[in-house]
Amino acid sequence: MTDFAALTRRQALGALGLGLLTAGASDPRRYGMLTIRRANDRGYADHGWLKSRHSFSFANYYDPGHMGFRRLRVINEDRVAPGAGFGAHPHRDMEIISVVLDGGLEHRDSMGNGSVIRPGEVQRMSAGTGVVHSEYNASKDDSVHFLQIWIEPGKAGIEPSYEQKLFPAEEKQGKLRLLVSPEGTDGSLRINQDAKLFGTLLSSGDTVTHALSPTRHAWVQVAKGRIRVNGERLEQGDAAAISGTDAVKLEGERDAEVLLFDLA
Repeated sequence: MTDFAALTRRQALGALGLGLLTAGASDPRRYGMLTIRRANDRGYADHGWLKSRHSFSFANYYDPGHMGFRRLRVINEDRVAPGAGFGAHPHRDMEIISVVLDGGLEHRDSMGNGSVIRPGEVQRMSAGTGVVHSEYNASKDDSVHFLQIWIEPGKAGIEPSYEQKLFPAEEKQGKLRLLVSPEGTDGSLRINQDAKLFGTLLSSGDTVTHALSPTRHAWVQVAKGRIRVNGERLEQGDAAAISGTDAVKLEGERDAEVLLFDLA
């Protein structure tokens, strides 16, 4: 069973019925729409060792209005207690991206990879035909804070693969740095989907603009700080779904770390 199927049949049917996978003729976003997803409106799970915010329906959190956006299926903002973590568990046919905001995340998998992901690094794992991995807080003293992202693959049944790379702050300060892309352009990590992920660090007064083609859609996730997106203010944890426009303008208001997804 794929990871998307594991989100439950009810959730999958809900996503299809809501038209979040493709823009239909009645989809108002094709004419220009910015929809804000506030941080405190996300799903929340407190397992003691793990505190998690879910942008989209995940596990026991189900919201038919938030099943995903285009091929973007999961954005979980996780905080894991010192020494705790996710034991060995399987994935299949899902593109998984981890972005650590604070602390260190220790990763081990059935492909033989073992590493600690630190702030500034991005991890991409293509689960493909199947992979087993574990994720633990690398510290016995401090919590780890990270975003885990799932994107539905463009092709099922590929060979599993793994990449991890540091993107220095100077490459993102006041500019959009391509982190993930289908072709691995400009030293980005390669993903099995028609999707791009950009990262930026914005100080107060910084402005960056991303050109968006008429057939593309954007999701902006504020990992830290405060910004404006096409004039709308977003705080830490907030996000915006954007369609039907030719540009996404990000303006820094308070030192911010931001992810921008460009999606088919």
